Amino acid sequence: MTRPLDGLLVVSLEQAIAAPYATRMLADQGARVIKVERPDGGDFARQYDTRARGVSSHFVWTNRSKESLTLDLKRPEAVAALKQLLLKADVFVQNLAPGAAERLGLGSETLRAANPKLITCSISGYGGSGPYGTKKAYDLLIQAEAGFLSVTGRPGDPAKAGISVADIAAGVSAYNTILTALLNRHKTGKGDHIEVSMLEAMAEWMGFPMYFAADGATPPVPAGAGHATIFPYGPYETQNGAVLFGLQNDREWAAFCETVLKRPDLAADPRFKGNSGRAAHKDEVNGAINAVFSTITSAEAMARLEEAKIGTASVNDMAALWDHPQLAARERWREVDIPGGTIPALLPITGAGWTPRVDAVPALGAHTNAILSELGLSEAEVAALTDDHKDE
Repeated sequence: MTRPLDGLLVVSLEQAIAAPYATRMLADQGARVIKVERPDGGDFARQYDTRARGVSSHFVWTNRSKESLTLDLKRPEAVAALKQLLLKADVFVQNLAPGAAERLGLGSETLRAANPKLITCSISGYGGSGPYGTKKAYDLLIQAEAGFLSVTGRPGDPAKAGISVADIAAGVSAYNTILTALLNRHKTGKGDHIEVSMLEAMAEWMGFPMYFAADGATPPVPAGAGHATIFPYGPYETQNGAVLFGLQNDREWAAFCETVLKRPDLAADPRFKGNSGRAAHKDEVNGAINAVFSTITSAEAMARLEEAKIGTASVNDMAALWDHPQLAARERWREVDIPGGTIPALLPITGAGWTPRVDAVPALGAHTNAILSELGLSEAEVAALTDDHKDE
C-alpha cells in the first residue's frame, strides 16, 4: 500500500508550531520530512514542557514521523551541506524571521535557480513586506491583531483560545497550499514560492465576524461558551451540572419546545419565529429554558434532547477526550516511539485506500550522521560537521 506523498522529500528549517504542524501533516501522508535543528538544543519547542512522558507536549504533537538533522548554520560548510540536500528536495519550508533565510543564501529564487522544481514555503507572522513585515509575532499576539480576542470570552473580559489557533491556521494554510503547488508542478513542471502570514491565515478564519460587522455594523458580542448569533446555542445549568445544545432552525425549535420543555405553545409564539426572533427575545427564551432545566438532572435533559434530535455534547476535559468512546470505537489511536518511551498518537485523517504514517518522534540529531552520509560526505566530513566545535 502506497501513500499519496511517498517519495516526496521535504526539508524544513522550522521551530515552534506553525511550520512543524504543516510538515507533520505532509509526513502523515507519506512524505519524508527532514527537520533541520540547531545543535545546541534544537527546536525551542522541545523545551516548552516535559508533560508528554518526559517530552514536550507541543513537540510530540507536531513532530512525529520526521528525521532530525542538526546543523550549525553559522558555519559555511553546514549551509553548503543543507544546500546540497535541497538539490534533491521537493519542498523547503522555513519559519525563520523575515529575511533570515535570504541572509543564509537560502532565499527562494536562489534555491530554485539550482533546483527549478523546488517548492519553497516561508511562514511568518505578518509576511515579508508591509509596515508589520519585521514585527515580532507570537500566537497570542496574532490572535489579538486578527480580532479573535474581540469575539472570544465575555464583554469586557476577552479570552484567548486554549490552543495555538493562529499557529494552527498558518500551518493548515501552508499544508493546503503546498499540496496545491505540488499539483500545479505536476502540470507545469516548475516549482513555486509560497508565503504564509499568520495574520492573513487567521484573518481568513475570522470571515464570519468580519462580514457580520461589514460597513461599520455592530460586531458580534462575545458570548462565552455560547454562540454570538445563533440562539439558543450553548451550555445551560441543570439540577446537577450543565448540558450544551444548539438549535439551528424553526423545525428544531418546535421539537425542542414540545419534547424538551413540554411547552408547545412557545413554538407557536410569533416572537420566537426564526433565529433572529429568538435572539431578539433572549431573556424570555432563557427564562423558559431555565425554568425547566432547573427542575431536571443533566441525564434527564440529555435524554429529552436526544429524543427531540437536538444536537448535544458533553463538556469534556482532557481525561475524557483521551478516553472518548467514539475515538476508541473507531480505533483512532496508535502507539508511537518518543525519546525514552512510547505514547499514544491520534491517527491522521486519510482516504480509505492508504494507511498514514504514524512514526517516531525524533531525538535531537538522531538522523544527522545517516543523512549526511547519504549526501556522499566522507566519514571525516561528517565528523567535521557533527563536532560541537565548542573551542572554536
